[in-house]
Amino acid sequence: MRTKFAAEAIFTLTAALLLPAAAATAAAQQQQRPLVPPAPVTTPHRTRLILKDGSYQIVMSYRIVGNVVRYVSAERGGAEEEVPTELVDLDATRKWEARHTAAPEGEPGQAPPIDPELLKEEADRAALTPEVATDLRLPEEDSVLALDTFRGTPELVPLAQSGGELNRNTAHNILRATINPLASSHQLIQLKGEKAAIQLHVNSPVLYLRVGDFNAPPTGGPPLVVDTHGATGQAPSAPAGGSPDSRYVIVRTDVRTGARVVASFKINMLGGVRRQEDVVETTTELLPGGHWMKISPKQPLDFGEFALMEIISEKEVNLGVWDFGVHPVAPENPDALKPQPKRPLNLERRRPS
Repeated sequence: MRTKFAAEAIFTLTAALLLPAAAATAAAQQQQRPLVPPAPVTTPHRTRLILKDGSYQIVMSYRIVGNVVRYVSAERGGAEEEVPTELVDLDATRKWEARHTAAPEGEPGQAPPIDPELLKEEADRAALTPEVATDLRLPEEDSVLALDTFRGTPELVPLAQSGGELNRNTAHNILRATINPLASSHQLIQLKGEKAAIQLHVNSPVLYLRVGDFNAPPTGGPPLVVDTHGATGQAPSAPAGGSPDSRYVIVRTDVRTGARVVASFKINMLGGVRRQEDVVETTTELLPGGHWMKISPKQPLDFGEFALMEIISEKEVNLGVWDFGVHPVAPENPDALKPQPKRPLNLERRRPS
């Protein structure tokens, strides 16, 4: 019996010593197994995602997920967006991609070059919405915007055109008024209210004016007649975009009970050595692409109420003005456009189908 118990004890002790060693050996063998290489990630390239209505998006890649097509937009800095599959012409998309992004002969494995046509189209579309601050771009649907700063954050604030019988379906109207540059000062236009709806928080705002939109519908409404001491004014049909040939000034409005008044000024004295009271001249710069004009005041604005005014010629002004105020403690403008940081681009591994 002693011999039997002694043998069992020796067997148990041996097993206890061998099990950890066997586990360590198995773990070492598992670590030494070759790793399976990850699936290669397709190099992003620009192509067209063609829609059934004939329009298209310039994308870096796209994939079909259920009933939507998800794509990485090349026009909006790599933002991932989606569109219903029923709206996408997949056959036309694949044909266009095969025709324009085929790899050059004799150079297999290399990424296809970017089609010059796509690069030009991408540059043209980017010129429609240029970046004016970090992650802040001008929109396509507005005509005049002011670059403001509220609590340290840059914002784009749309400015509405005021004055006369303006056609609200057009973002930029021209209501011509002929004035006598040598006449004494008199009321040129009156704006409703003692404060503009838009209140900026910086005293040197940069204004952006959309120019050259000649495809917009003509302005409507009857001619406008104003009291200009013998001269007449009227509102002919005009394009929606401003003209780069016009001059622009910022005029301080005269605040009265329930109204703000823009008085006439001597246009022939602008640009001279003598500074005109309540008129701030500006510098203009046409942005690349020719779609937007940058307007900057030559000197800081005092706190108060102002209007951006277009001078068409030495004796003609546009009575459709863009009014705003400058008050640093005003609340935030409700329709301000804020920066939109680019979302990181995540490339997913795909298994062979």
